Amino acid sequence: MNFAIRFADQVTEKHKPYGDKLSFYYADELIEFERVAAKSPDRRIKIKVLPDCSVKVAAPLDSSDDDVLRAAKKRARWIYQQLREFRKQLTHITPRRYVSGESHYYLGKQYVLKVLIKPDQAPGVKLLRGQLEVNVREYTTERVKAALQGWYKVRAKGAFHKRLGAVLEQALWVDKRPPLRILTMQTQWGSCSPNGRITLNPLLVKAPRECIDYVILHELCHIAEHNHSERFYRLMGQVMPNWKGIKNRLDQKASLIFSYS
Repeated sequence: MNFAIRFADQVTEKHKPYGDKLSFYYADELIEFERVAAKSPDRRIKIKVLPDCSVKVAAPLDSSDDDVLRAAKKRARWIYQQLREFRKQLTHITPRRYVSGESHYYLGKQYVLKVLIKPDQAPGVKLLRGQLEVNVREYTTERVKAALQGWYKVRAKGAFHKRLGAVLEQALWVDKRPPLRILTMQTQWGSCSPNGRITLNPLLVKAPRECIDYVILHELCHIAEHNHSERFYRLMGQVMPNWKGIKNRLDQKASLIFSYS
């Protein structure tokens, strides 16, 4: 009998706190996580499993390590399943070489990369007939990667402003168009500041439009409700009834998008 399956619902009490790192055993696996300070004022302990298979638990500063561990153990099965899913996805991901023939995502579609060496032309990127055509004066992985990243940021700015304008009609609680910032982030698709400024990750432009709309609406809902309360999710359900399915679709693509960047 498979050991992991046999003991899938058993959480042992062994753990070893050390600094801001804590750990516990679930089934046959030691699950380690980083304790970070909670940003929202609702005092709930929140758990994130990231595409790189790291685990972060956000808790109020005055919460004891025992409280944080108890909260993590309650979600142990979910954490375990998320880690397995992300690891499964990562096994199919090969390191980027930025050479012709690779596939890259834009608005949810795959495009074949075509690298052209043109010493007399300025570097640039074009989207032509199902291909991402990158011109560089001299080939290096870094030059092609930099050209693509620059192109994605420009495209992201245009796409995000367009989608923000499209979904604002549904956000009746927003009385004026919020400022929008584009910022590369390691673990977030977006955020909303207390004064209502929305920040979006340019990597999000690789996802389908409905996923972009979901993230923007999520942040717009934070203008009305700053934490993930029952009222927040009720508001999300009103403006995007199928948001859970779209979120799941985005979560499934996260490891591909972040790892391929």
